[in-house]
Amino acid sequence: MTVDQPAPPERDVHVNGVVLATQAFGDPGGPAILLIGGAEASMDWWDEEFTARLAAAGRRVIRYDTRDTGRSTTFPVGAPTYAPEDLVADAVGVLDAYGIPAAHIVGVSMGGALAQHLAVHHPGRVRTLTLMSTSPDGPGGPGRPGLPPTSEALRRALAEPAPAPDWTDRDAVVAYFLAAEHTFAGTIPVDEDRLRRTAGRAFDRSPVPAAAANHWRVEGGAPVRDRLGEITAPTLVLHGTADPLFPYGHAEALAREIPGAVLVPLPGMGHQMPPPPTWDTVVPAITRHTAEAGERSGR
Repeated sequence: MTVDQPAPPERDVHVNGVVLATQAFGDPGGPAILLIGGAEASMDWWDEEFTARLAAAGRRVIRYDTRDTGRSTTFPVGAPTYAPEDLVADAVGVLDAYGIPAAHIVGVSMGGALAQHLAVHHPGRVRTLTLMSTSPDGPGGPGRPGLPPTSEALRRALAEPAPAPDWTDRDAVVAYFLAAEHTFAGTIPVDEDRLRRTAGRAFDRSPVPAAAANHWRVEGGAPVRDRLGEITAPTLVLHGTADPLFPYGHAEALAREIPGAVLVPLPGMGHQMPPPPTWDTVVPAITRHTAEAGERSGR
Protein backbone atom coordinates (compact mmCIF):
# COMPACT_ATOMS: atom_id res chain seq x y z
CA MET A 1 0.00 0.00 0.00
CA THR A 2 1.07 3.62 -0.32
CA VAL A 3 0.91 6.22 2.42
CA ASP A 4 -2.05 7.97 0.78
CA GLN A 5 -4.29 4.88 0.64
CA PRO A 6 -7.12 4.49 3.18
CA ALA A 7 -6.31 2.52 6.30
CA PRO A 8 -7.27 -1.16 6.29
CA PRO A 9 -10.21 -2.35 8.41
CA GLU A 10 -9.68 -3.40 11.99
CA ARG A 11 -9.91 -7.03 12.99
CA ASP A 12 -10.83 -8.32 16.44
CA VAL A 13 -8.88 -11.35 17.63
CA HIS A 14 -9.73 -13.53 20.62
CA VAL A 15 -6.65 -14.46 22.65
CA ASN A 16 -6.06 -15.46 26.26
CA GLY A 17 -9.65 -14.78 27.25
CA VAL A 18 -9.72 -11.21 25.93
CA VAL A 19 -10.55 -9.47 22.65
CA LEU A 20 -7.82 -7.38 21.05
CA ALA A 21 -8.46 -4.94 18.22
CA THR A 22 -5.81 -5.23 15.53
CA GLN A 23 -5.01 -3.72 12.15
CA ALA A 24 -2.69 -5.05 9.44
CA PHE A 25 -1.09 -2.84 6.80
CA GLY A 26 0.72 -3.84 3.64
CA ASP A 27 1.30 -7.03 1.68
CA PRO A 28 -0.12 -10.08 3.50
CA GLY A 29 2.77 -12.08 2.05
CA GLY A 30 5.46 -9.67 3.22
CA PRO A 31 7.70 -10.10 6.26
CA ALA A 32 5.63 -9.29 9.35
CA ILE A 33 6.38 -6.47 11.77
CA LEU A 34 4.46 -6.43 15.06
CA LEU A 35 4.25 -3.03 16.76
CA ILE A 36 3.86 -3.07 20.56
CA GLY A 37 2.83 0.25 22.10
CA GLY A 38 3.67 1.93 25.36
CA ALA A 39 1.69 2.40 28.55
CA GLU A 40 -1.74 4.01 28.14
CA ALA A 41 -1.30 3.94 24.36
CA SER A 42 -3.83 2.46 21.97
CA MET A 43 -2.61 1.52 18.51
CA ASP A 44 -3.57 5.01 17.32
CA TRP A 45 -0.28 6.26 18.75
CA TRP A 46 1.54 4.27 16.08
CA ASP A 47 0.93 7.06 13.59
CA GLU A 48 -0.97 5.82 10.55
CA GLU A 49 1.42 7.52 8.13
CA PHE A 50 4.44 6.10 9.96
CA THR A 51 2.90 2.62 9.85
CA ALA A 52 2.07 3.00 6.15
CA ARG A 53 5.66 4.02 5.38
CA LEU A 54 6.92 0.80 6.94
CA ALA A 55 4.35 -1.17 4.97
CA ALA A 56 5.34 0.60 1.74
CA ALA A 57 8.80 -0.97 2.13
CA GLY A 58 7.25 -4.39 1.49
CA ARG A 59 6.40 -5.28 5.08
CA ARG A 60 3.18 -6.52 6.63
CA VAL A 61 2.80 -4.22 9.63
CA ILE A 62 0.43 -5.13 12.45
CA ARG A 63 -0.54 -2.77 15.24
CA TYR A 64 -3.00 -3.52 18.03
CA ASP A 65 -4.75 -2.10 21.07
CA THR A 66 -3.27 -3.59 24.22
CA ARG A 67 -5.65 -4.53 27.01
CA ASP A 68 -7.38 -1.50 28.52
CA THR A 69 -6.81 0.66 25.45
CA GLY A 70 -8.85 1.40 22.35
CA ARG A 71 -11.40 -1.21 21.39
CA SER A 72 -9.71 -4.07 23.24
CA THR A 73 -11.08 -5.62 26.41
CA THR A 74 -11.07 -3.27 29.39
CA PHE A 75 -10.86 -4.09 33.07
CA PRO A 76 -12.28 -2.21 36.06
CA VAL A 77 -10.65 1.21 36.28
CA GLY A 78 -7.93 1.08 38.90
CA ALA A 79 -8.12 -2.68 39.32
CA PRO A 80 -6.52 -4.63 36.45
CA THR A 81 -6.45 -8.37 37.07
CA TYR A 82 -3.64 -9.25 34.68
CA ALA A 83 0.15 -9.34 34.90
CA PRO A 84 2.96 -8.35 32.52
CA GLU A 85 3.17 -11.97 31.43
CA ASP A 86 -0.37 -11.69 30.09
CA LEU A 87 0.60 -8.69 27.95
CA VAL A 88 3.51 -10.70 26.54
CA ALA A 89 1.20 -13.65 25.89
CA ASP A 90 -1.20 -11.29 24.10
CA ALA A 91 1.53 -10.30 21.64
CA VAL A 92 2.17 -13.98 20.93
CA GLY A 93 -1.58 -14.47 20.57
CA VAL A 94 -1.81 -11.75 17.93
CA LEU A 95 0.89 -13.53 15.92
CA ASP A 96 -1.01 -16.81 16.30
CA ALA A 97 -4.26 -15.21 15.17
CA TYR A 98 -2.57 -13.99 11.99
CA GLY A 99 -0.82 -17.31 11.40
CA ILE A 100 2.65 -15.79 11.79
CA PRO A 101 5.29 -18.19 13.16
CA ALA A 102 7.83 -15.41 13.80
CA ALA A 103 7.83 -11.65 13.30
CA HIS A 104 10.03 -8.60 13.49
CA ILE A 105 9.11 -7.14 16.89
CA VAL A 106 9.14 -3.38 17.43
CA GLY A 107 8.39 -2.14 20.94
CA VAL A 108 8.36 1.37 22.39
CA SER A 109 8.67 2.27 26.09
CA MET A 110 6.56 -0.31 27.99
CA GLY A 111 6.23 -2.13 24.69
CA GLY A 112 10.02 -2.29 24.56
CA ALA A 113 10.07 -4.06 27.91
CA LEU A 114 7.45 -6.52 26.66
CA ALA A 115 9.54 -7.05 23.53
CA GLN A 116 12.55 -7.93 25.67
CA HIS A 117 10.46 -10.56 27.45
CA LEU A 118 9.31 -11.91 24.10
CA ALA A 119 12.88 -12.25 22.88
CA VAL A 120 13.96 -14.03 26.08
CA HIS A 121 10.96 -16.30 26.67
CA HIS A 122 9.76 -16.85 23.09
CA PRO A 123 12.93 -16.60 20.98
CA GLY A 124 11.45 -18.66 18.16
CA ARG A 125 8.76 -16.05 17.59
CA VAL A 126 11.19 -13.13 17.18
CA ARG A 127 13.01 -12.69 13.87
CA THR A 128 14.44 -9.32 14.86
CA LEU A 129 14.02 -6.98 17.78
CA THR A 130 13.73 -3.19 17.65
CA LEU A 131 13.63 -1.33 20.95
CA MET A 132 12.64 2.33 21.08
CA SER A 133 12.52 4.78 24.00
CA THR A 134 12.96 1.98 26.52
CA SER A 135 15.34 0.60 29.14
CA PRO A 136 16.81 -2.72 30.25
CA ASP A 137 13.94 -4.48 32.00
CA GLY A 138 14.44 -5.04 35.69
CA PRO A 139 16.62 -3.67 38.50
CA GLY A 140 18.64 -0.69 37.41
CA GLY A 141 15.75 1.37 36.08
CA PRO A 142 15.25 5.10 36.58
CA GLY A 143 16.74 6.29 39.84
CA ARG A 144 18.52 2.97 40.52
CA PRO A 145 22.25 2.25 40.52
CA GLY A 146 23.88 1.51 37.20
CA LEU A 147 21.73 3.66 34.91
CA PRO A 148 21.34 7.42 34.67
CA PRO A 149 18.38 8.82 36.62
CA THR A 150 15.33 10.58 35.29
CA SER A 151 16.05 14.24 34.53
CA GLU A 152 15.64 16.73 37.34
CA ALA A 153 13.01 18.65 35.37
CA LEU A 154 10.92 15.52 34.84
CA ARG A 155 11.29 14.49 38.48
CA ARG A 156 9.88 17.85 39.50
CA ALA A 157 6.99 17.49 37.05
CA LEU A 158 6.19 13.97 38.26
CA ALA A 159 6.32 15.07 41.89
CA GLU A 160 3.33 17.31 41.25
CA PRO A 161 1.41 15.54 38.48
CA ALA A 162 -1.48 17.20 36.76
CA PRO A 163 -4.87 16.01 38.01
CA ALA A 164 -6.56 13.37 35.90
CA PRO A 165 -9.01 14.82 33.41
CA ASP A 166 -12.72 14.23 33.25
CA TRP A 167 -12.41 11.07 31.18
CA THR A 168 -15.82 11.66 29.62
CA ASP A 169 -14.74 15.07 28.25
CA ARG A 170 -13.03 14.64 24.87
CA ASP A 171 -11.39 18.06 24.89
CA ALA A 172 -10.08 17.59 28.42
CA VAL A 173 -8.61 14.18 27.62
CA VAL A 174 -6.93 15.48 24.47
CA ALA A 175 -5.47 18.39 26.44
CA TYR A 176 -4.20 15.95 29.10
CA PHE A 177 -2.28 13.88 26.55
CA LEU A 178 -0.96 16.97 24.81
CA ALA A 179 0.39 18.29 28.10
CA ALA A 180 2.02 14.91 28.78
CA GLU A 181 3.69 15.01 25.36
CA HIS A 182 5.24 18.37 26.20
CA THR A 183 6.43 17.02 29.56
CA PHE A 184 8.23 14.04 28.01
CA ALA A 185 9.35 15.59 24.72
CA GLY A 186 12.90 16.57 23.92
CA THR A 187 14.04 19.52 21.85
CA ILE A 188 12.11 18.60 18.69
CA PRO A 189 9.03 20.87 18.57
CA VAL A 190 5.77 19.10 19.41
CA ASP A 191 3.37 18.95 16.46
CA GLU A 192 0.29 19.90 18.46
CA ASP A 193 -2.18 19.53 15.61
CA ARG A 194 -1.01 15.98 14.87
CA LEU A 195 -1.05 15.08 18.57
CA ARG A 196 -4.58 16.42 18.98
CA ARG A 197 -5.77 14.32 16.05
CA THR A 198 -4.11 11.21 17.44
CA ALA A 199 -5.43 11.71 20.97
CA GLY A 200 -8.88 12.46 19.58
CA ARG A 201 -8.93 9.24 17.55
CA ALA A 202 -7.79 7.28 20.60
CA PHE A 203 -10.59 8.82 22.66
CA ASP A 204 -13.20 8.14 19.99
CA ARG A 205 -12.18 4.48 19.75
CA SER A 206 -12.07 3.91 23.52
CA PRO A 207 -15.35 3.08 25.28
CA VAL A 208 -13.59 3.47 28.65
CA PRO A 209 -10.73 5.97 28.17
CA ALA A 210 -9.89 5.99 31.89
CA ALA A 211 -9.02 2.27 31.78
CA ALA A 212 -5.75 2.97 29.95
CA ALA A 213 -4.24 4.21 33.21
CA ASN A 214 -4.57 0.64 34.52
CA HIS A 215 -1.20 -0.06 32.91
CA TRP A 216 0.48 1.85 35.73
CA ARG A 217 -1.11 -0.54 38.25
CA VAL A 218 -0.04 -3.80 36.62
CA GLU A 219 2.24 -5.68 39.00
CA GLY A 220 4.33 -8.82 39.00
CA GLY A 221 6.57 -10.39 36.43
CA ALA A 222 10.16 -11.51 36.84
CA PRO A 223 12.65 -9.06 35.30
CA VAL A 224 14.80 -10.26 32.41
CA ARG A 225 17.72 -7.86 32.54
CA ASP A 226 20.07 -10.58 33.74
CA ARG A 227 19.05 -12.65 30.71
CA LEU A 228 19.49 -10.04 27.97
CA GLY A 229 22.72 -11.78 27.01
CA GLU A 230 20.61 -14.77 25.92
CA ILE A 231 18.84 -12.77 23.19
CA THR A 232 19.77 -14.18 19.80
CA ALA A 233 17.50 -12.04 17.62
CA PRO A 234 19.35 -9.28 15.74
CA THR A 235 18.59 -6.16 17.77
CA LEU A 236 18.27 -2.50 16.85
CA VAL A 237 18.07 0.16 19.58
CA LEU A 238 16.58 3.53 18.61
CA HIS A 239 16.66 6.19 21.31
CA GLY A 240 16.24 9.90 21.70
CA THR A 241 19.28 11.80 22.90
CA ALA A 242 16.99 14.08 24.94
CA ASP A 243 14.87 11.39 26.65
CA PRO A 244 14.14 12.73 30.15
CA LEU A 245 12.70 9.49 31.55
CA PHE A 246 15.26 7.03 30.21
CA PRO A 247 18.34 9.13 29.44
CA TYR A 248 20.52 7.96 26.57
CA GLY A 249 22.64 5.82 28.89
CA HIS A 250 19.72 3.37 29.08
CA ALA A 251 20.00 2.78 25.35
CA GLU A 252 23.75 2.35 25.65
CA ALA A 253 23.16 -0.27 28.35
CA LEU A 254 20.75 -2.17 26.10
CA ALA A 255 23.28 -2.10 23.28
CA ARG A 256 26.01 -3.42 25.60
CA GLU A 257 23.94 -6.14 27.20
CA ILE A 258 22.23 -7.57 24.11
CA PRO A 259 24.80 -9.36 21.95
CA GLY A 260 25.47 -7.61 18.65
CA ALA A 261 22.87 -4.89 19.20
CA VAL A 262 23.14 -1.80 17.01
CA LEU A 263 22.43 1.59 18.58
CA VAL A 264 21.09 4.51 16.52
CA PRO A 265 20.70 7.88 18.28
CA LEU A 266 17.75 10.11 17.44
CA PRO A 267 19.00 13.65 18.10
CA GLY A 268 16.64 15.81 20.12
CA MET A 269 13.94 13.17 20.59
CA GLY A 270 12.53 12.76 24.08
CA HIS A 271 10.57 9.91 25.64
CA GLN A 272 7.92 9.61 22.99
CA MET A 273 6.75 7.91 19.86
CA PRO A 274 9.08 8.90 17.02
CA PRO A 275 7.89 12.34 15.86
CA PRO A 276 7.73 13.02 12.10
CA PRO A 277 11.15 14.77 11.93
CA THR A 278 12.76 11.45 12.93
CA TRP A 279 10.97 9.26 10.41
CA ASP A 280 13.57 9.67 7.69
CA THR A 281 15.98 7.99 10.11
CA VAL A 282 13.66 5.57 11.91
CA VAL A 283 11.82 4.05 8.94
CA PRO A 284 14.94 3.27 6.87
CA ALA A 285 16.69 1.92 9.97
CA ILE A 286 13.86 -0.52 10.68
CA THR A 287 13.40 -1.56 7.05
CA ARG A 288 17.16 -2.08 6.65
CA HIS A 289 17.35 -4.02 9.93
CA THR A 290 14.48 -6.32 8.97
CA ALA A 291 15.80 -6.80 5.43
CA GLU A 292 19.26 -7.75 6.62
CA ALA A 293 17.75 -10.34 8.94
CA GLY A 294 15.94 -11.88 5.98
CA GLU A 295 19.17 -12.02 4.02
CA ARG A 296 20.95 -13.72 6.90
CA SER A 297 18.23 -16.34 7.27
CA GLY A 298 17.66 -16.83 3.56
CA ARG A 299 14.06 -15.56 3.87
